[in-house]
Amino acid sequence: MAGSCAPWIGSAYLFLQSTCKTIVLPSLYESSQKKPSVFKALTLALADSTGSMNGAEILKVHCSHPHLIVQLKFLKQENCRRFLRSYREGALQESLQNHLQLSLATTTVSLETELKAGNEHLDKMLKDEDRCLECIYREKPDRLRDEEITELEECLKSLIVHESVNNNVAVKDCASLNSPSLPRPSPGSSLSPQVTFVFQGQQFANRTLTPDDHQKFAKLVSKKWKQVGRSLQKNCRALRDPVIDNLALEYDREGLYEQAYQMLLRFIHSEGKKATIARLIAALEENSLISLAEELLGLHSNEDCS
Repeated sequence: MAGSCAPWIGSAYLFLQSTCKTIVLPSLYESSQKKPSVFKALTLALADSTGSMNGAEILKVHCSHPHLIVQLKFLKQENCRRFLRSYREGALQESLQNHLQLSLATTTVSLETELKAGNEHLDKMLKDEDRCLECIYREKPDRLRDEEITELEECLKSLIVHESVNNNVAVKDCASLNSPSLPRPSPGSSLSPQVTFVFQGQQFANRTLTPDDHQKFAKLVSKKWKQVGRSLQKNCRALRDPVIDNLALEYDREGLYEQAYQMLLRFIHSEGKKATIARLIAALEENSLISLAEELLGLHSNEDCS
């Protein structure tokens, strides 16, 4: 399966849906008050299934009603094997239900689960453990862990400490996670949510980047795409060295358009709703690409950017 010297790394998606009408997992996770409790239940259940708090790493939690989708990363084959056995035997499902019941202080939580790796539905092949492992191993993680997950983990550590003193303050200690979809920015970060931003004395709506923005950028940025990428990497882990240089080598034959396109694609996939026009415009300004910034904001339509 894996080379003897290469680390075993794989990825899978765990789909969760509550069968209780009164419990909608995506809505609970989107709630700033309930999110820490749901995350705690996920983390503890995964630890139960793998035998270690580090057995499976949560990269991102997607809310796709009615499902809560957890992207998992496994670093050791044995951890993944334990997880698959726990999932196959129903122990993971039972653990999730119990931890959600405790974390949410509710009577019962009944779940339906599904496990996927790429296009493969692993529930259909659970008896063939080696085949499941192979599917998970083939699916290398396509993203770094969300900053939100890192912050939730720190919150969980604090929550567990405070629960040992007074269980009633657990959620209050996580009140800093005050947005249902965006991680809390650190002081001085350019990630703070903005409704509008100013460019050349005018105010513009700070929308998320569109496919049209993406294509225009790739077409017009030319050789400066690497400089823009390095400006964006200051608050984007997915672009940190040596990612940009690797992209230049990987897409060298395809040319500048594809290199620029792939760089911004990494940014958009990693940052999600935080991949805003304001951040891209700031990176363009930093690299004196004013004409391209104007093009993206619709200030002129037919001028190219050098």
